[in-house]
Amino acid sequence: MGLDYQLVLWNKQKKRYDLVLFLFIVIYLLGFAVVTFTTNANTSLETLIIRAFGSLAILMLHIILMIGPLTRIDKRFMPLLYNRRHFGVLMFLMAAVHGVFSIIQFHTLGNVNPIVSIFTSNLDYNSLTNFPFQVLGFLALIILFLMAATSHDFWLANLSAKTWKALHMAVYLAYTLVILHIFLGAFQQETSPLLLGLVGLGATIIVALHIFAGFKEVKVDQAKVSEEDGWHYVCSVEDIKENRAKMTTCAGERVAIFKYEGKLSAVHNVCRHQGGPLGEGKIVDGCITCPWHGYQYLPGNGQSPPPFTEKVETYNLKLVGNKVYIDPKAHAPGTPVDPIKI
Repeated sequence: MGLDYQLVLWNKQKKRYDLVLFLFIVIYLLGFAVVTFTTNANTSLETLIIRAFGSLAILMLHIILMIGPLTRIDKRFMPLLYNRRHFGVLMFLMAAVHGVFSIIQFHTLGNVNPIVSIFTSNLDYNSLTNFPFQVLGFLALIILFLMAATSHDFWLANLSAKTWKALHMAVYLAYTLVILHIFLGAFQQETSPLLLGLVGLGATIIVALHIFAGFKEVKVDQAKVSEEDGWHYVCSVEDIKENRAKMTTCAGERVAIFKYEGKLSAVHNVCRHQGGPLGEGKIVDGCITCPWHGYQYLPGNGQSPPPFTEKVETYNLKLVGNKVYIDPKAHAPGTPVDPIKI
């Protein structure tokens, strides 16, 4: 976290993450060029750029949409989520190169404005085999641009978390437009079923991962709890790892119970930054640290350490023997609650 807005917080992990992304992009583009010129030496440079950057953007978009559910299934994927916005901005840049060169190649030779030409050069919207698929790609690119342009925390803070989140959920609309762009375009240009098969496989994997992760989350929320005088039994002390949390559901809300320094504290599971799962983070330097973007909260009162102002709800706990119980009624965000000593 930083009090002032900065362009990039270049910690060691982000540098390594971006280096891997950069190498992946370079290797993919070089490999694509080698395969293309080996199989078809007459391919023009413009066509190579359009296909290489377009296919790379599609591949990156699929990976981005897989990261979220993968982290719900296996926490070892969490580092990918931590820097996913870097991935998204680079993906947009690849898509932008594809889009710009496509417009130059197909819409700059006439007397009509190239952007206007995208929408007017083909009006056969009633045809499946001649559908103006480039319109779909252009609309998807606009959405990806808006997401990339508002990826910094400056926009998150000024748009509000709710509005920012809603805007960035439009990635699923963009993905749908991209899939239609590919399928309807392939009907007109491709004779091999390989492209359609690969894209269909990618879409199937994304849907399957989201469904599987969703069922896993529902299972957690619907887990039955035993009660004792209004207190919900959560687990035994031994079930909570040191500096980690056990998540439970109280009154329909996720709660994270942390064990640290011989104590237990409970806070609402949702980070005020982007809704990250605090219970999947850990205690770092005495603070609950969100696994998504590193936002921190003091476990005893749910407040971000000064000068930051974010707050989450807190809960009362009690210990009966080695059994941990929680009062399902939440305190107001930032309310101090004495930790339970183990």
